Amino acid sequence: MIDSIAILDFGSQYTQLIARRLRAANVYCELFPWNTEPGSIFALKPKGFILSGSPLSVYLENAPQIPDYVFESDLPILGICYGMQALTKALNGVVAETKDREYGSAQLNVFQENPLIPIGEQTVWMSHGDLIEVLPEGFTRLGYSENSPVAFMGNLKRKYFGVQFHPEVQHTPNGIEILRRFAIDICKVEPSWTTGSILDTGIQNIKAQVGDELILSAVSGGVDSSVATAMVQKAVGDQLIAIFIENGLLRKDEAFQVKRVLQEQLGIELIVIDAVDRFMEGLKNIVLPEEKRTVIGELFIRIFEEEAKKLGSPKFLVQGTIYPDVVESSAPDRNHAQKIKSHHNVGGLPEKMDFEIVEPLRYLFKDEVRAVGEYLGLPKEIVWRQPFPGPGLAVRCLGEINFERLNRLREVDAIFTQELENANLLLVSKNEQQTLGTSQAFAVLLPIKSVGVMGDQRTYQEVVALRAVTTEDFMTADWARLPYDLIAKISNRIVNEVKGVNRVVYDITSKPPATIEWE
Repeated sequence: MIDSIAILDFGSQYTQLIARRLRAANVYCELFPWNTEPGSIFALKPKGFILSGSPLSVYLENAPQIPDYVFESDLPILGICYGMQALTKALNGVVAETKDREYGSAQLNVFQENPLIPIGEQTVWMSHGDLIEVLPEGFTRLGYSENSPVAFMGNLKRKYFGVQFHPEVQHTPNGIEILRRFAIDICKVEPSWTTGSILDTGIQNIKAQVGDELILSAVSGGVDSSVATAMVQKAVGDQLIAIFIENGLLRKDEAFQVKRVLQEQLGIELIVIDAVDRFMEGLKNIVLPEEKRTVIGELFIRIFEEEAKKLGSPKFLVQGTIYPDVVESSAPDRNHAQKIKSHHNVGGLPEKMDFEIVEPLRYLFKDEVRAVGEYLGLPKEIVWRQPFPGPGLAVRCLGEINFERLNRLREVDAIFTQELENANLLLVSKNEQQTLGTSQAFAVLLPIKSVGVMGDQRTYQEVVALRAVTTEDFMTADWARLPYDLIAKISNRIVNEVKGVNRVVYDITSKPPATIEWE
């Protein structure tokens, strides 16, 4: 079994970033809710524990606590922010609220030799309102910041460490090295989590789950569903039949591209179903995003069930769910983080359906998915395709859904993407990303109209928002600083070429506080 680290999640929205940073260091890890029963954790045979942050305070009633089995395991522990405070409280130290809260960039001063962080000063990212007043017995103060007398502590004998800052975020420049040192140097984990091992493990799991049964795959042509389908095909070969539902919610010319790539380039047996009218009817008068997801998820499954009956009622259905989908949908089997939104292939599925879902990418991040896709030999145009939400343009066409508005959005989106591509600002591979390159870019049609003037005549037409972000893991993102001249050119083309649009705005909100998608 591959070496691993168990991460206990106390409710932080950034817990998954700990996992992301560890995996970037080729260290396998899994996330578990803090109150997970020990059996499922120790089945992993972890070599150490990391305790995440939390929006709560450890001295509040019913605050999450560290399970006894963590200490009984005698394994190394790293507590991060709340995890450090929970470690202190569990071992009879004292945690108290402070008036001098610390949020944002800070300078950590490490003054004592230790195996985790070298002596000296470095920039870290703080986010806390509590501090350690009394260290637990056996612990030593190893570092401090301006507002945290104990910003870094450790019991070197037991290999217990606590940091008040967040090493998992990009704003802590040396954070990945801190996590790497804990896992590899202190816990003695063998860094063997590679693309090859990901694929091998995934194939083994697929074979164990499905046996010799027939499997259907829901393909959209996007990165995730394509890689999931290719992985399953690698595992079971001719047992796989892919189904593409043309639902009217795809980008311009996308349906044609999907069919061409899957059939001609990947050689996958593909069934194409025209369900545009069914989706338009089902979405009529639906304006709330969660209702859209529910309707779309229901329709997808019912159509697959209908098709499955024609094929002898296969038991399994493949979906390209990836880890950010699970986190943002707050799947109860992995974490207790606050629910942000449902994904039609996670939270939007109906409770009763005829399939057992196969999700080979469920706990992979986007860059891991792309690495697997390249390893499998998928075309670059699939592997590095712009991310696209499962519900499609339904969650980019805000408000009412109809043919006219969807076609309007398709044209706008095509212009935006074309101009970014012409400017070499679309991410086409990790090594080819430009300084201003966009990891994801798309248009949003807003459910509002504005007054304009065209040809000396008053217009009252719809508004579109352009969204372009840069990100490494899609869990956090910053808005792309596109050149002004390029934005002006795009805006000019849109209002001149797309009938019904007279105003263009550019979204300059990061994630958080916003999500990348608008709905």
